[in-house]
Amino acid sequence: AMKKIMLIFGTRPEAVKMCPLVRALRERGKVQTVVCVTGQHRGMLDGVLAAFGVRPDYDLDIMTAGQMLFDVTARVLLGVREVLEKEHPDMVAVHGDTTTAYAAALGAFYLHIPVAHVEAGLRTHDMAQPFPEEFNRQSVSLMADWHFAPTAAAAENLLREGKSAERVFVTGNTAIDALRYTVRQDFAHPLLEWAMGGRLVLLTAHRRENLGRPLEQMLRAARRVAEAREDVRIIYPVHMNPAVREAAEKVLSGQQNIRLVPPLDVVDFHNILARSYLVLTDSGGIQEEAPALSKPVLVMRQTTERPEGVAAGTLKLVGCEEQGIYESALQLLDDGAVYAAMASAINPYGDGYAAERICEQIEQRI
Repeated sequence: AMKKIMLIFGTRPEAVKMCPLVRALRERGKVQTVVCVTGQHRGMLDGVLAAFGVRPDYDLDIMTAGQMLFDVTARVLLGVREVLEKEHPDMVAVHGDTTTAYAAALGAFYLHIPVAHVEAGLRTHDMAQPFPEEFNRQSVSLMADWHFAPTAAAAENLLREGKSAERVFVTGNTAIDALRYTVRQDFAHPLLEWAMGGRLVLLTAHRRENLGRPLEQMLRAARRVAEAREDVRIIYPVHMNPAVREAAEKVLSGQQNIRLVPPLDVVDFHNILARSYLVLTDSGGIQEEAPALSKPVLVMRQTTERPEGVAAGTLKLVGCEEQGIYESALQLLDDGAVYAAMASAINPYGDGYAAERICEQIEQRI
């Protein structure tokens, strides 16, 4: 009988990175592929599934208003128990560092089902940053049987922690595969019309540990950049979190060359990223996508679990203080040589064929 793999994911970033794997597994047709989404993010998740043409077999639909980590963990754990007991997969694949990944891996572990961890081995070694993600990914590594590391450095982290070398594989990051499905030559969008003739800066800021003063500092820096360089057009897709929206309104509203917009779907986001000049962010995935599109990224965080991008020169850690962010952004806007060095850095996250490599390993090991 054909072996069965179940992929479990629930947030928008996981979906962007797992859908290429679902597509590859289904196209190859060597294992039965079952998709279970938890719905940890609701509206944003559904848009990604639609963009990649992935229809889930199960949807736990766990999201509740004002959900806390307690709710997400408990509801995912109980929800996957039902699905796993019904389907009896031979392997479960989870992605990265979300609470969905942690609780789903735990459920599989309790039922003695082998766990494959996609995007394994990222580390800051600081449980407070990012919170709760660092705990989640280290915990999944404890439960996983197979570790698909995006880079050699991530694989090294796992080997240092005592994982066996024959269970760790460097595959590249499926985030790059995703761009092959989403980025188009003939893309048009009202925001791009608005930015025409100017230099487009894409801003994303929403990290839980940055809420409050750090977020305000970031937004103030962005506002100063907009005031200092009139040709700059800043687009800020504002996260659903009310605390983020409040800060964005307070600091940025009324600035002519800044647009606050609702979260963009993945096709819009990737295509606007592909047409931007530079990126200001505190988020994770964009640190992998932007280098693939030759976009310099200023990372507004104290630490990053993606040091390969910093080493390659395409990412720069600029911290969370207004002045540092502002100065780094102006340097990239004003100094062509600094810009060119960052834009032409080699993308350390792979060639866009990570999903195929992961499929080959899964098909051999399941």
